Amino acid sequence: MKRICLTLATIAVLLLNICCVGGQQDSSTFVTTRDGKFYRGDNEYKFIGANFWYGAVLASEGQGGDRERLQKELDLMQEVGITNVRVLVGGEGPDTVASHVVPVLQPEPGVYNDTILQGLDYLLAELEKREMTAVLFLNNAWEWSGGYGAYLEWAGCGPVPDWSDWTIAQDYHCQFVKNDSAKAMAERHVRYIVSRTNTVTGKPYSESPAIMAWELANEPRAFARDSVTKACFAEWVEAQAKLIKSLDGNHLVTTGSEGLEGCEYDPDLFRQVHAFPEIDYICIHIWPYNWHWLGPASGPLVNGLAKNGETSVVDSVPYASRMTRAYMERCWNIVKDLNKPMVLEEFGYPRDGYRIELGSTTQGRDIYYEYAFSLMDEGKLQGCCFWAWGGYAQPKHVRWQRWDDYVGDPAQEEQGLNAVFACDTTTLEVIRQAAEKLGK
Repeated sequence: MKRICLTLATIAVLLLNICCVGGQQDSSTFVTTRDGKFYRGDNEYKFIGANFWYGAVLASEGQGGDRERLQKELDLMQEVGITNVRVLVGGEGPDTVASHVVPVLQPEPGVYNDTILQGLDYLLAELEKREMTAVLFLNNAWEWSGGYGAYLEWAGCGPVPDWSDWTIAQDYHCQFVKNDSAKAMAERHVRYIVSRTNTVTGKPYSESPAIMAWELANEPRAFARDSVTKACFAEWVEAQAKLIKSLDGNHLVTTGSEGLEGCEYDPDLFRQVHAFPEIDYICIHIWPYNWHWLGPASGPLVNGLAKNGETSVVDSVPYASRMTRAYMERCWNIVKDLNKPMVLEEFGYPRDGYRIELGSTTQGRDIYYEYAFSLMDEGKLQGCCFWAWGGYAQPKHVRWQRWDDYVGDPAQEEQGLNAVFACDTTTLEVIRQAAEKLGK
């Protein structure tokens, strides 16, 4: 009798697999690329995604962790049609810097916080259950999670300067792609993470269908316009991508670049770093506020408000939309013949009046989001990922303080300015409609 039951069970599994071919996606398959598109199994895979950089911290059982909230966040994302999240693997450096992500994953070179690692394991396991995917970025060009600066400081380059003086900060950070010691430490980190086995599922990360892609860094840059530094930057991108592919042949690899903005507006460099065969798809970022597309109000905030009132964010949408299209088209025209998918993996828009409090209106954001998502209709973008998911967070301060809720805006930024909260029902409806349109 036992042998008959086993046979019937096997037949049932085989029938289920047959039924999935050409129908709903098989959740055990990896995301692949073909002819400029993503596929999951035999089905084309286009997605609406959310930047959820703090996912591994929230999924941990230590300080900052809240698995009950994590479950609610993922459930709400799934409910509104978000199928992809972009997540920071973990921060680097000491946990004494106020503007940095804490808890950090790697407080010293090669020393790891197992609590955060297990949080990442748990997050991936939960994503697998929901058939969601993740892009995991392994480094950061900016100081808010350590990244370049942490490795340079460990390599003996002196303390990391803040960004109050742009020239000094760039001169410091441009050393990363030329510093063999810093790059070697970052390489060891990549080997350690990509080769990891998930303690929750028991599977190597390389076998997880929840991982869509490994990303070299959040917004990697050369931070210099001279030919030597740009060449070193391209060499680093190629070396890191080859390393990841040698460790994990199942998952995609991408750069994390902002596009032209992240390549010193050098079209040749932008094309070069995405032309490597180990780079599977192209990513761009678009920031209307940071790039001063929001008219005269774009600039320093005063008590969370723009100097000339609430309407500037809404009135600036048409111009921001035109600039968004122009930037996307410029990037696309440089790389379109590579025949690789392109993803708008970061875009953000402030709340009306540059307010940050829960319940403040999002008319301008909703119109801009709707426009950004509509760009997928033209076939150039295969994914669209907004910054950032705030969900059920209850921010307590203008700047993040330990242990406030994580809201999506990094610690050095106004908490709530770009975050999409669970109470932002109109924005969630825009997201839902965009996701439903993809499914038709």
